[in-house]
Amino acid sequence: MSDGSPARTNAVQPGPVQRPARPIAELDPDVARARPTGVAELDRVLGGGLVPGSVVLLAGEPGVGKSTLLLDVAHRFASCGQRALIVTGEESPAQVRLRAERTGAVHESLYLAAENDLGALLTHVDDVAPGLLVVDSVQTISTDTVDSASGGVPQIRAVAAALIAVAKQRGIATVLVGHVTKDGSVAGPRVLEHLVDVVLHFEGDRHTSLRLIRATKNRYGPADEIGCFEMREDGIVGLADPSGQFLSERATPVAGTCVTICIEGKRPLVTEVQALVARSPTGGTPRRSVTDLDSGRVAMLLAVLARHGGIAFGDFEVYAATVGGMRATEPGSDLAIALALASAARDAPLPQTLCAIGEVSLSGDVRRVGGLERRLAEAARLGFTVALVPGGHDGGSLRSAAIHGIRTLPVDTLPAALAAVANMRSRIGEGRRPALRTVHGGGASA
Repeated sequence: MSDGSPARTNAVQPGPVQRPARPIAELDPDVARARPTGVAELDRVLGGGLVPGSVVLLAGEPGVGKSTLLLDVAHRFASCGQRALIVTGEESPAQVRLRAERTGAVHESLYLAAENDLGALLTHVDDVAPGLLVVDSVQTISTDTVDSASGGVPQIRAVAAALIAVAKQRGIATVLVGHVTKDGSVAGPRVLEHLVDVVLHFEGDRHTSLRLIRATKNRYGPADEIGCFEMREDGIVGLADPSGQFLSERATPVAGTCVTICIEGKRPLVTEVQALVARSPTGGTPRRSVTDLDSGRVAMLLAVLARHGGIAFGDFEVYAATVGGMRATEPGSDLAIALALASAARDAPLPQTLCAIGEVSLSGDVRRVGGLERRLAEAARLGFTVALVPGGHDGGSLRSAAIHGIRTLPVDTLPAALAAVANMRSRIGEGRRPALRTVHGGGASA
């Protein structure tokens, strides 16, 4: 018979605690306050800088510039009076030293070690006592406590768990460099992304100078911010005002181009869309080629233009891309893509002072998008004077200060947008006069 008391045979017994619970008002928030890295664009993505004891996972394709950027960050950290330790498992110390000389990142408080063993790495941490630890990369570090090949899932999990524990116990800001797979995701176990505090993706085509850092997870700041960088011979430079990188400068307008303003994180970025429509030389199935755009949405817009705009593309090859390596995959770029395709098909240039913002539906309607005031303010700053916007937006519904110098033309449907640009033939020769202003958060030269 049970006496009603709770059974404790299989229950977990109370154990000792590492730190007693304390009233939340007594905790010191400065312990977890971010400290700027000195690289403004990286601080923007991190939410102010690196937090002591935090673990950041920076992933990117080989050659994109991860090691160069982190060498610059470590140098700036060391220049502030704290020790920084870089442990590389992929390069020799001499190779890293040559890069440091080229980028001006040599400092007496910046330490370097080349190791592949976790135990040796922890010994270096004991000897140096750094405030910043960079491990390049986590896939190259292994431990003999796990019976698995180096770079395997068990090894990565064990190494990451050990480094995270050390970072938390000693308050060391830690950055782990990670590899990526062919589809661009972080290589290794998915649990790695759950264990760390921040996950950053370093993107960029090695054939262009533009580099972007995107935050996909951030426990200390926004998870929708991006940082813009330019790769140069002497290192990586932050671009506080990158919009000019994504526009083509030409004396006269050409057919097949239209400008839109995308929202990346919280910042508006002007993006130029280019399209080329040409008759198929073989007479077979026409080719469709898309670069840095959503191929599915481009195919949809071709169908919408054919059905509601009276422009058939069946016998023509279609090529669509953006300028400067900027990706325009959000729905707010639909209207600009459609106008660029129509301009290329009709061989009718659009005014250089025109930009287009809006999502296009299957029915041909132009739908509203978020952040319209910020988009228009950026367009006005760069010299655009006319903007096609979704219907329902007019000059009275938008703050005049945000759209000073730009006139909005609301359009409800794609045919209405095509008719509006057809009535702008007299403005073809107008040029943009950018009213550039200083953008705070300047670049970080390496």
